[in-house]
Amino acid sequence: MAAPLTLLVIVAVTIRAALYRSSLADVISERVEVVSPLTAWKRVVEGLALLDLGVSPYSGDVFHETPLIIYLFHFLVDYAEITFMLADVITAVCLYMAVKDYNKQVFRKQKYALEADRYPLDCLELIRSPKEMYYIPLKVAMLVAVEKRRLPLLVEGGGGRNKERSCTSCCSPWRLLDITAVKSADTQISVVNSADTYIYLLNPFTILSCVAKSTCGLNNAVISLFILFTIKGNVLLSAIFLSLATYQSIYPLTLSAAALLYLMQRQYIPVNLQRWSFWWFVAQYSFMYLGSLFVIVCLSFFLLGSWDYLPSVYGFILSVPDLTPNIGLFWYFFAEMFEHFRLFFLCVFQINIFFYTVPLSIKLKDHPVFLIFMQLAVISIFKSYPTVGDISLYMAFLPVWSHLHRFLRNIFLVSCVLLACSALFPVLWHLWIYAGSANSNFYYAITLLFNVAQILLVSDYFYAFLRREHHLSYGLYLKRKDGSEATLVLK
Repeated sequence: MAAPLTLLVIVAVTIRAALYRSSLADVISERVEVVSPLTAWKRVVEGLALLDLGVSPYSGDVFHETPLIIYLFHFLVDYAEITFMLADVITAVCLYMAVKDYNKQVFRKQKYALEADRYPLDCLELIRSPKEMYYIPLKVAMLVAVEKRRLPLLVEGGGGRNKERSCTSCCSPWRLLDITAVKSADTQISVVNSADTYIYLLNPFTILSCVAKSTCGLNNAVISLFILFTIKGNVLLSAIFLSLATYQSIYPLTLSAAALLYLMQRQYIPVNLQRWSFWWFVAQYSFMYLGSLFVIVCLSFFLLGSWDYLPSVYGFILSVPDLTPNIGLFWYFFAEMFEHFRLFFLCVFQINIFFYTVPLSIKLKDHPVFLIFMQLAVISIFKSYPTVGDISLYMAFLPVWSHLHRFLRNIFLVSCVLLACSALFPVLWHLWIYAGSANSNFYYAITLLFNVAQILLVSDYFYAFLRREHHLSYGLYLKRKDGSEATLVLK
């Protein structure tokens, strides 16, 4: 593993260990933005106490985690801090390796497209290069501005001789991006991927979640393992870890579409509903996924000796009986809801998460990794009990789309809103709960603004991604029939 990554892991672990030994640990573990009724460590401790007394941890209304989690900490409760720090390290390393492999594939595809002259002549500045991305980790980690470098292109000059031109030049025909070899490009690409690791390990949201010992960190580790094995093309392990993620919180089920699309792309299986090979692969992956989920559910039954955990875990997630304030959209809405309308709106809110899977999968069927990013964001925004730990996982992918920055429209405003809301959460909570000079409307207003900012962020990246792909197909400078400049509109 690269020395910078090792150093980063040491720094991240040191920060977490120092916070564990400080007085802030108890304060952070009580924050409603960091823990939820599903992921709070004190509820895991209560469940362990009931288990030690020979009572089912699901007999009351305290513990709502899965049986595998409680039996894991039944043996590791004395090493809980190490376990959560290790989960964060596993997540970061998995993201590092996954993005490293993904970037290699992106550059190979781009190289083949350039050789085949598939890109218009005026979109050279949109072409990604290893040298251009080389300093991204430093920008993310150290917040320094580094001059962007362009990779030279080989263009055909007069007399058949090749001349060098900058990527920003688009007045001459060109043939081949000067990546001397895919291997040499891979060496530089590996540096780029540490940006994901910086974003995740040094993200304040991740640190707070780890210090609070929120089980959300374990869920993120499982999802990152699923992403890694999906991008590596390992069908069996991808299905196993997806089933484990679904077992933990149901919502990762929506990631199955992206996994299928990516794995079929890796195996050159066309996404065609009339092809037998398509349905055969879907059947294979579904069998492995459902088989793994069945084994995990049965294992939980044998460990616990009953099916009590099903309503206590999945019924709790879907029915949302605990309306403890959090950074989600459910708690205030259902606290004000008339009881006879509750079931209808509960179905609407829950279906909302799964509804986006179909249109996004159709639109992004050729870009399944970006689809994974979109689905993770949708889950973290619309799930019933979200925490800041959920947000940190999809935000770790933002450096992967750094080439979209020129097309982002609201990034400054959204960043300011997210930072302001993050600072105002504890302030408005104190005014409501302790000072008594505010009420729940104040706290929900900042929660609503925080989620609107996330929606704007994700939709902005979605627009930027589609716009770049459109330019790569039709050219950067679009004209109307009358010769005037055309404007792209996302519909």
